[in-house]
Amino acid sequence: MSKTIRDIPEADRPREKLLRKGAKALSDQELLAVLIGKGTPGMDVMTLASKLARLIDEKGLDVKAEDLSQFAGVGDAKATLILAAIEFARRRIKPEGAKIETPADLLPHVRHYADRKQEHFLCASINGANEILNIRVVSIGLIDRSPVHPREVFADALADRASAVIVAHNHPSGGLEPSPSDIDVTAQIKAAGEIVGIVLLDHIIFNRTGYFSFLEAGRL
Repeated sequence: MSKTIRDIPEADRPREKLLRKGAKALSDQELLAVLIGKGTPGMDVMTLASKLARLIDEKGLDVKAEDLSQFAGVGDAKATLILAAIEFARRRIKPEGAKIETPADLLPHVRHYADRKQEHFLCASINGANEILNIRVVSIGLIDRSPVHPREVFADALADRASAVIVAHNHPSGGLEPSPSDIDVTAQIKAAGEIVGIVLLDHIIFNRTGYFSFLEAGRL
């Protein structure tokens, strides 16, 4: 069961933690909790922030006010605050339009998933100029695996009119060596991409300190 705000010592609550340690020390859930400010009578702010974080992971840059407002307690004020914060950051970081020349170029845009306790399988849609169009969470799995089907990978990539994709996922265990499941899903995605005309450029496995690239390892 996830912690509620009342379970957290006052000094470690998101706002106080940010003031003491800086924004980088906060998880995505904690950052959203700071933006939201408080929960609702039926839902603690940390629980609400967790649900919103998962939605934003799934929608990527396409998240809209009506998506956020589906949660009780998230009205126009909170939805517009969250969207404004996302847009403010996007204009400075600009993941879309960032050029990918090596596997390491994608890492700054996905590294914040390294601390997640479950595997998060991500797909970056890439255009013909090797620029990022969008990055989305395709699947969230267990501690050691994330079930993913090629149709889930290519559904949004086709809508983005992408010419290529890079997939990536974190290893909560910390290891970087691909599992047999990682190898199988890479082959499946590559084969499906050849059918729909979207190239799989790489599959990257990452943790907080390093990464494994199927392309660089000659295993793609």
